[in-house]
Amino acid sequence: MSDSQPVFRDRLASALRELGMEGDEPRIPALLHYLAELERWNRAYNLTAVRDPSQMLVQHVFDSLSVVPELRAFALGRVLHVADIGSGGGLPGIILGICEPQWTVVCVDAVGKKTAFIRQAAGVLALPHVKAVHARAETLDSLQADVVISRAFASLEDFIHVASHHCAPTGRLFAMKGQFPQEEQRALESDTPWRVLRTLPLQVPEMNAHRCLLELGPKDIHD
Repeated sequence: MSDSQPVFRDRLASALRELGMEGDEPRIPALLHYLAELERWNRAYNLTAVRDPSQMLVQHVFDSLSVVPELRAFALGRVLHVADIGSGGGLPGIILGICEPQWTVVCVDAVGKKTAFIRQAAGVLALPHVKAVHARAETLDSLQADVVISRAFASLEDFIHVASHHCAPTGRLFAMKGQFPQEEQRALESDTPWRVLRTLPLQVPEMNAHRCLLELGPKDIHD
């Protein structure tokens, strides 16, 4: 990937501007370092089906960056405790950790090689506030997180069943999705005490696809 670094640096800078994150341009070296580590480990450990570094940049890094402005708006200046459930290769957890070094980020995954990568990447990127936990999320004691986020779950109902106990009393779940999942929302709201509080459209740089971030909370709270 070294030959592509200048091009990727320019694309990252453009993506940050598009997301209104110009102040994060000093994070570009760390984001590129993460991408290089993901590519290197992926050759041996098959962390992601995406093989091309250019596609990794868009489908993983840009996609994860797109939620940063929304989570910052939710934080309202608070230091957040974030749980990334089904984190895979640290997405979006490591990206959040790079952009918000004051936040605590716990990346949970049931696959050992993935949490090993997250642990190693957090070490080489000097992210002591990013932790990796190798476990099934439903078996863990509550992480009491302000934000419980995932881009990995097949359905909103599954996400609630596996991850809702990790929310602090004032916390929220955030599900990264493609097209708005109307059937999943109906199942969620008919079968669980949770509902979709907000639908936040995401514009992922260089991605020609619908993406959204759903904020989920108990039915008995106000938006």
